[in-house]
Amino acid sequence: MKINWLEAVQNRREQIIEETQDFLRIDSVLDESTASQSRPFGEGIARALEHLLTKGEKLHFFVKNMDGYAGVIEYGQGEESVGILCHIDVVPAGEGWTSPPFSAEIRDNRIYARGAIDNKGPTIAAFWALQLVKELQLPIHKRVRMIIGTDEESNWRCVDHYFKQEEMPTVGFAPDADFPIIHAEKGIMDVTFNWEDKKGETDAAIKVMSFNAGERFNMVPDRAEVTITGQRQQLDEIETQYQAYLLEHNHNGQAQFKDKSLQLSYEGISAHGSTPENGLNAGVYLAQFLLQFSYQPSANEFLHRINHYCDFTGEALQIAVSDDVSGALSMNAGLFQFKENGEAIMGLNIRYPVTTSGEECINKLRQLAKEWDARFEVLDHMGPNYVEKDHPLIQTLQAVYQRQTGEEAHLLAIGGGTYARSLKTGVAFGPMFPGREDVAHKKDEYIDIDDLIKMTALYAEAIYELAKG
Repeated sequence: MKINWLEAVQNRREQIIEETQDFLRIDSVLDESTASQSRPFGEGIARALEHLLTKGEKLHFFVKNMDGYAGVIEYGQGEESVGILCHIDVVPAGEGWTSPPFSAEIRDNRIYARGAIDNKGPTIAAFWALQLVKELQLPIHKRVRMIIGTDEESNWRCVDHYFKQEEMPTVGFAPDADFPIIHAEKGIMDVTFNWEDKKGETDAAIKVMSFNAGERFNMVPDRAEVTITGQRQQLDEIETQYQAYLLEHNHNGQAQFKDKSLQLSYEGISAHGSTPENGLNAGVYLAQFLLQFSYQPSANEFLHRINHYCDFTGEALQIAVSDDVSGALSMNAGLFQFKENGEAIMGLNIRYPVTTSGEECINKLRQLAKEWDARFEVLDHMGPNYVEKDHPLIQTLQAVYQRQTGEEAHLLAIGGGTYARSLKTGVAFGPMFPGREDVAHKKDEYIDIDDLIKMTALYAEAIYELAKG
């Protein structure tokens, strides 16, 4: 049967647009203050989940609400299943929007709303793709299961809850990254080194009382602050040198005296933890400046470790590795804390290549922690996701993409993480087309309406091709 998928979707264009707007108007930001046993992530996310499941029920799909943690919308019969992993939670809207972030206003053929591209717009596209396969009564021999996540933007508790109770789809895709196909996602771990002054402080002319930079491991710290005490003449010299340092690097920062102490702040540039080279790590730059002077031993040690070990590649930590599939390991130093008593924390976000060993990296870091006399802890670790290029899932999606777009379906590798990595065999497939601006998590987030229609057609054919065999 020859089907013009794009034409079939275009015939439903206005309804798809309207339903996308309706869905985007639900504020589905995590809200612990309204959480309950049946609504674990708050009222907004619960309303979004109920909205989608009710829609599925009216269209006679099998639906299931998994205690408010996740949802299932399923069509078809068969022992094997095709999974489509979406999420309906969104990051906070933030300030500075041209139109209200949950108004789903249309301007210049775009729908503007928080979650438009990440990931509620593509969720509606996948839903309509499944509905189209059902409407056309196409013969399929596998079940197609939309798995609706509700906690992707924070802790993936929805995924944990789902897989404790439900099956693993045979194959699947997540419409939550880029076209053509992302078949490799690096392993990701958050680790900390904690240590304290066990020798006791000696007298020092100037002392670091506190140092703080960063809040999240997967973001480059865009602000760092330090408080220093000492004789006024010495503090004046530090302040003068600091102003010169800022001018030398053409960076922003402030220095002020308060209660016989000098407070310095450094303004960096934030970036995602998967691409730390795109940011300016305020903690690292401030530590580099401070090392021109000498403080109490515990502070000197802390600043030296930041300056020496916190590169982008992990080379100084002796964990630098690379492969031909996904490239080199990357490391973001996302958290620094130091207290007057010598207690210190260094938090790192590490993304390692898909064919290398995360455990080997961890073992090397543990050994370093022993040398530092520090406590080492792995706070979070997600293994890499990798599907070989000759796998039928890859070949099917490549054929669909090339057939509909006329473009070559290159395979991509990323340092970020999508729901695809929760599958035994899964990839990320869209929704962003090559050359499009990445507006996820930004003010005035939008989805291009023509792209919404195109991705719906791609998802419909992909569902059919994966489920018919």
